[in-house]
Amino acid sequence: MEFNILSLIYLLASITFIVGLKMLSHPTSARKGNAVAAAGMTLAIFGTIFLYNEEGETLGNYGWIFAGLAVGSVVGTLAARRVKMTAMPEMVSLFNGMGGACAALISIVEFDHLMQLLDGPGVLILMLADEPGALLGLVIIILLGLIIGSVSFAGSMVAWGKLNGSLRDFSFRGQQAFNIGLLFLIVGLAVYLAVALPANALLLFYVIFALSILYGLFFVFPIGGADMPVVISLLNSFTGVAAACGGFLYDNKVMLTGGILVGAAGTLLTILMCKAMNRSLTNVLIGAFGGNTATAAAGQSQGAYKEISLSDAAVVMSYANKVMIVPGYGLAVAQAQHACHELEKLLTSKGVEVGYAIHPVAGRMPGHMNVLLAEADVSYEKLLEMEQANEEFPTTDVVLILGANDVVNPAAKADPGSPIYGMPILDVELAKHVIVNKRSMKPGYAGIENDLFFRPKTSMLFGDAKKVLQDLITEVKNS
Repeated sequence: MEFNILSLIYLLASITFIVGLKMLSHPTSARKGNAVAAAGMTLAIFGTIFLYNEEGETLGNYGWIFAGLAVGSVVGTLAARRVKMTAMPEMVSLFNGMGGACAALISIVEFDHLMQLLDGPGVLILMLADEPGALLGLVIIILLGLIIGSVSFAGSMVAWGKLNGSLRDFSFRGQQAFNIGLLFLIVGLAVYLAVALPANALLLFYVIFALSILYGLFFVFPIGGADMPVVISLLNSFTGVAAACGGFLYDNKVMLTGGILVGAAGTLLTILMCKAMNRSLTNVLIGAFGGNTATAAAGQSQGAYKEISLSDAAVVMSYANKVMIVPGYGLAVAQAQHACHELEKLLTSKGVEVGYAIHPVAGRMPGHMNVLLAEADVSYEKLLEMEQANEEFPTTDVVLILGANDVVNPAAKADPGSPIYGMPILDVELAKHVIVNKRSMKPGYAGIENDLFFRPKTSMLFGDAKKVLQDLITEVKNS
């Protein structure tokens, strides 16, 4: 009876994961979808703790289990509540890395348990005579969880360090060849271990673990900072696959379903983001875009730029028919989303049509700008995806760019020598007037100069985004 109830719980939990993921596809239902999936996970956790029973054995170790749940819940809740929006990508990377570490630890524990069941080297008493492939399949699943989880953990930690500024891009001559060789070595050792299961299997297992950690580090080190959204999405899919391996290992349907959903969603998002950048995943992983090679172009001056005063900017926007706002990382850094929404409402009250143009890879993680504006209660209907926004720019009077850089850089279309050449961008230069708010003329995350800033239609409005927007609000009220 308990088994049937637990199976039903797992089925319900799997359904909540699917429904929750579906709801996450729309900002208006995303929060509710997150709650639905979380409720399903809670149900699965407590169902496993209290109803699991195999051959008369229960889980046991309840003290450790509930202590871990308590610590994890407190740490996770405090981290989520206190994290700033600018640090959200770092938290996502950190938490994703913890998921990969969990999958790797499961593999370590289970392989050690497997070795204890050996009656002498190479003889498994767990093995059934009529299932000759059972041992091989079990070892393969354990090794996949170990390798993928370790790579995800180490890579996510590097991504976390890059995003918070504590780590820089690192590469050396021949690093790609080194990475490929290291990957082949890991795969070769894993195949040998799975097939032969030698007497030193445990030592070889930990060698594979160490090499996987090393590969994860060198896998992400050379990738430029501008590609971090793609890398985060890819590593997230790795963690999902590693979790799915755990589901196979324990024959746990809900763990398998959750892992498959995360892995599939992460993979699809990675593909979509590469498409948005008009680049292949291979180019992202080996191109070092946004790294030191691109920075060399940063010092090339494009000529003179012109500034605009706050009062003039306020007048231009107040008497416009249509204003498009392009949010970027500078908006997040200044915590200016609420001031931006207030300016939007003020302009709307004056009869100005206001919308937001969202580039798929703006910010530091997938959907960063959407999350930022949702926090300020900006209506989802006002958020236009890149294709929609580009259709609106020719009839737009004023474009207000808040801290965005690379996603509005015309070099992506006009300069074949640019690292971002071919990447679809927001065609802001098609509007009648472009106002760019930046702290300074320093290049963006990709480290390259932006020709847009020197074009006749463009005016620079320097300063912290939050203060500039607050001052603009005052000026618009007085205009």
